[in-house]
Amino acid sequence: MKELVEVIAKSLVDFPDEVVVKETVNEKTIVLELSVAKTDMGKVIGKQGRIARAIRSVVKAAASKEDKKVVVEIVQ
Repeated sequence: MKELVEVIAKSLVDFPDEVVVKETVNEKTIVLELSVAKTDMGKVIGKQGRIARAIRSVVKAAASKEDKKVVVEIVQ
C-alpha cells in the first residue's frame, strides 16, 4: 500500500523527491502518513478534498483485496 500511495502522490506533485510516506501498522489497521512539499499540498488535497478522497478510495479498494484496513492521512 505504501508504494501505491507514493506512486500516486509523485505523479501529482512538482517536487516528487519530497514525497514521503510513513507506514504504521496497528493491530487491525495500517496508517499511511503522506507528506509533500508545502507548495504541493494543494495538488494532493485538490478542490474541496476531491483528490485526497480519490487517493483514499483507490487505496481502500486495493486494501480490501488483501482484506486489510488502511487509513491515509495527509500531514504537513
